[in-house]
Amino acid sequence: MSRDQLIFLLFLTLFALTNIYLLASETLQIDAVGLGTIIGAGITLSLYSFLYKDNPLFKFAENLYVGVAAAYTLAQVWYPIILVDVLNPLFDLNNQIGGNYDWRLIIPAFLGLGILTQLGSDKINWISRISFAFVVGLGAGLSIPRNIASNILAQMEPSMQPITADVAGLNLLLILIGVVTVLIYFFYSVEHTGPVGVASKIGVWFLMVSFGASFGYTIMARLSLLIGRVGFLLEDWLNLPLPLF
Repeated sequence: MSRDQLIFLLFLTLFALTNIYLLASETLQIDAVGLGTIIGAGITLSLYSFLYKDNPLFKFAENLYVGVAAAYTLAQVWYPIILVDVLNPLFDLNNQIGGNYDWRLIIPAFLGLGILTQLGSDKINWISRISFAFVVGLGAGLSIPRNIASNILAQMEPSMQPITADVAGLNLLLILIGVVTVLIYFFYSVEHTGPVGVASKIGVWFLMVSFGASFGYTIMARLSLLIGRVGFLLEDWLNLPLPLF
């Protein structure tokens, strides 16, 4: 028996003995809540076992997560959208619309079914191109104006406001310098020498500060998730009172 197999069996044995002790001491109740806590702790530990190396426990938890997420997404699409917004208005399944069928929904229903033809043979999968073209065109028409308004116009507004002799004016000045120098850094038609080179170097500093802040925010968010899972294991599963969490 290899070392990995021994570690695998040791982990399962410790997990089983811990749960037996928690149930015997009535720390966890033998009910749906207790069973859910045990399953949640097992899946959490299985996912964190990847920190050691890839193993069957991690693969099981990963596939379980993907399967549950897919099933949950399907249920959320089927009941609130397909059943309520498409099938009931078309066929009056609940006898609530009194024969006032909304036949306009046939068009989006056929477009949705057209996407599924991508899974069929080459003779019919061309139909999916019509649906995909409609989805891409509609998505572009809705997203492009919003992105321009939020990512371009909203970013240009602070750099066009009057600069005053106070803290707000200093912030506006920094924003203006950052916008101009970063744009100069990405302007490759002119050689970055002399004043242009100095401005591009300042732009690099602004970029590094931005990337560092984004990375720090990402790490903080991930650590918050880690603290939440550790708090679940220690408080909800092992019932250890930790005011820190």
